[in-house]
Amino acid sequence: MTEAELFDPKGLIRDAFAIEGIGAPECRSIFLDWALGVPPSKNPQDEVRKLLAYYLPQQPANHPMIATLQAALQDAKPPRRRGGRQGRMSQ
Repeated sequence: MTEAELFDPKGLIRDAFAIEGIGAPECRSIFLDWALGVPPSKNPQDEVRKLLAYYLPQQPANHPMIATLQAALQDAKPPRRRGGRQGRMSQ
C-alpha cells in the first residue's frame, strides 16, 4: 500500500490530477465524493492536509484540485438566511 492509498483509498484525488483539462466544478464534485468516504474516526481537515502534502510537490500549483483542497481547509462562513417570509419582512 502506497502512502497516497492511506488517505486516498479509492484514488479519486489521484485520478482528478490525471484528467486532462479538468475544471474547478469537476474537482469540487470529486472532492465531495472523497470527503463522503472519510471515516468518521478521522478528521477530514487532517486528511486534506495529508493530500496537499503529498500532491502539492508533484502537481502544478494552479491545478484546480489544489485550489479545491486548499479551499477545504478554510473555515466555512455561517449560513445566511435566504428567503421566506422573515427575510422579506425585514426589508
